Amino acid sequence: MSVKHGLLALLERGPMYGYQLRVAFDSATGGTWPLNIGQVYTTLSRLERDDLVAALPENEGQRPYEITAGGRDELRKWFATPVQRGDRPRDEVAIKLALAITTPGVDVAKVVMTQRTATMRTVQEYTRLKTQPGELPWLLVVDAMIFQAEAELRWLDHCEASLLRDDPRPAPDTADVEVPR
Repeated sequence: MSVKHGLLALLERGPMYGYQLRVAFDSATGGTWPLNIGQVYTTLSRLERDDLVAALPENEGQRPYEITAGGRDELRKWFATPVQRGDRPRDEVAIKLALAITTPGVDVAKVVMTQRTATMRTVQEYTRLKTQPGELPWLLVVDAMIFQAEAELRWLDHCEASLLRDDPRPAPDTADVEVPR
């Protein structure tokens, strides 16, 4: 999700200033994607430049922003467009494992096991979070995190099986080995 579209969605609720947007974003995502206040104001400046939000007069030292008609159109397009797999951030675990396989001296099985252990702990923590009361948006975010972690566990199992089946290291040369009779 882009911060830009997240802020537009929050401003669709009504005018807010930067700190309110940061708190609302944190609340809506359950703190899974923390924003710093500088990121919020930088994004607001770009949205204002692009006529997607408008700054309102200062109120008690705070400058609230509101979504514009152009911002509403952009938000509608965003909600109507599926997120493509290639639009998501790179998967560091996949990159790490690919590099581990091709880096001499790395115990790839240990890399997989270490990640599996950490991911299992993560699933347990997310499952614990599900037992706490929460609103539907937060519960859906936790569900997504659980499903993604479970998918990572399945993928790690697949990687381990593939490593056992297709060990990329060259087999020892047996042509010069004398077979006992």
